[in-house]
Amino acid sequence: MAVFDVRQGTSPVILGFPHTGTDMPSAIWDRLNDNGRLLADTDWHIHRLYEGLLADATTVRATFHRYVVDANRDPQGVSLYPGQNTTGLIPETDFDGMSIWKQDAAPTEADTADRLREFHAPYHAALTAEIQRVKSIHGIAVLYDCHSIRSHIPFLFEGTLPDFNIGTDMGRTCAPAIEQAVLAVTAATSGYTSILNGRFKGGWTTRHYGKPETGVHAIQMELAQATHLATETLPCAYDAAKAERLRVHLKDILTRIERIALDLASENNNNR
Repeated sequence: MAVFDVRQGTSPVILGFPHTGTDMPSAIWDRLNDNGRLLADTDWHIHRLYEGLLADATTVRATFHRYVVDANRDPQGVSLYPGQNTTGLIPETDFDGMSIWKQDAAPTEADTADRLREFHAPYHAALTAEIQRVKSIHGIAVLYDCHSIRSHIPFLFEGTLPDFNIGTDMGRTCAPAIEQAVLAVTAATSGYTSILNGRFKGGWTTRHYGKPETGVHAIQMELAQATHLATETLPCAYDAAKAERLRVHLKDILTRIERIALDLASENNNNR
């Protein structure tokens, strides 16, 4: 089975979708328990939400589910948030801390090695190739990593998650102008809440690729699923009316990022 889908564009902006896939090899599906087979921790409909917002953006989407292997985790298994509850490279539980594997069927070290080779590595090879291609066009590339999550998950965080959760690893992964432009849009929205580097500071993808000094910038957007789903409980149907209201702001964000990226590229060319 294909493990990723790529749509090439000419914009300096690349949209990453590591968690929207639901494909599951039958051998892995057979090892999941009934709870795991719900695939509840999917970033439901996120690729649909962003569809067409930036006409020339490149998209790279993992088609496999995060229970196969999490494409947004360090392949060495290092925790993104030491000391906090989270899910790992191959999750042992769902976001509520409940087991997802049948008894004696949890993935082994050999399974991890296989899934890194067959799923994680190909996805990131594709993402790396697109970053390099886009950078060769503009001298700069901006990876905007697209995510969503339920707004109430006591196992992972207290209270209610803001609607827009911007992650830049405390400003390390992108130029300040990009970070501030995104924050400015979200702060000005009516009826939405936002935070910069709160509970979600950017996953492994954002931290791994975001090296502004090399011309590669990265920023993560974690959306509360209440912003675009009818409900945050299964079947997690897409709410077109909610989504259209949200898409206006997401389009503004992506358009501003693209403009800043082109300005930065122009400045770099003038300084040569």
